[in-house]
Amino acid sequence: MRILVIGGTRFIGPYVVRHLVENGHEVTVYHRGQTQAQLPPQVQHLYGDRYDLPARRDEIARLAPDAAIDMFAFTEADARATVAGLTGIAGRLTVISSADVYAAFGRLIGIESGPPEPGLLTEESPLRQRIYPYRGDTPRAPDDPHRWRDDYDKILVERVVMSDPALPGTVLRLPIVYGPGDTQHRLFPYLKRMDDGRRVIVLDEIAARWRGARGYVENVAAAIALAATDPRAAGRVYNVAEPEPLSEADWVRAIGRAAGWDGEVVTVPPERLRGVSTIPGDLTHDLAMDTTRIRQELGYVEPIPQEEALRRTIAWERANPPAEYDPARFDYDAEDAALAAS
Repeated sequence: MRILVIGGTRFIGPYVVRHLVENGHEVTVYHRGQTQAQLPPQVQHLYGDRYDLPARRDEIARLAPDAAIDMFAFTEADARATVAGLTGIAGRLTVISSADVYAAFGRLIGIESGPPEPGLLTEESPLRQRIYPYRGDTPRAPDDPHRWRDDYDKILVERVVMSDPALPGTVLRLPIVYGPGDTQHRLFPYLKRMDDGRRVIVLDEIAARWRGARGYVENVAAAIALAATDPRAAGRVYNVAEPEPLSEADWVRAIGRAAGWDGEVVTVPPERLRGVSTIPGDLTHDLAMDTTRIRQELGYVEPIPQEEALRRTIAWERANPPAEYDPARFDYDAEDAALAAS
């Protein structure tokens, strides 16, 4: 198949591109050329801004893409530009969404109220009622590098992509993604404690029980490539995540096993310790997704086992620690005091 990938040069994107090439597909990456990425030499590059896509339809038509993947549609305007540029040209469009569309996420970050969702989140679970989850009462300044967050909403992206019958859409709702190249360094807060020789990692009891959907970058990329190239995915929405959503305490233990750490995780009452968990918000609300649909309908199976995924991630984190971090997040005296008080 001929695949057009919009974006494709950051974190997950290069893994998707490499997976597609390894499976024999012809790939063109449409991007601005601002991010360097190690892509296979046979990949074609088309440079431009996504908002230029409608004006470049003739050029894109010459590529004759059987399918397209939009890795980087964050706003309604992003999605509309992609659809306008590809309708009548591409056979199908796969767009990357997020677990943040669910009502459970709105409750987690405190922008909506309601009880915790029972069980795992399925593709039919309720979505947020509030649009623009990161928009505050005061708009960000036009020159603020985070201005785009005011208009961010994957719910709107999904609506646009799934509403055009002339361009069949597929939506993939991604989890917390970890792995080599993760600019958010999601394992770092726990791994640093382990490498600093901490024999005990202390979590508050609520944080320790929290369950979130996670996925290793290569496995997530395999799911994206599968859905984008399987015609059965047309018109479907899929959750993508590891099959067993671990509690935060069990997640720390899994990191420890892969890191060769033989310490223990100890929980304390929440009022004694704040800020150790890597997940902000009201942690009485889980964000754990059911992934039965993509496994049953498309036969998806993770190519990399979790233990190996963690080993690869840890090796990368150790070789590429963040250039800056807040030392206040590593207040070992406070952690020791909370442990002693328990």
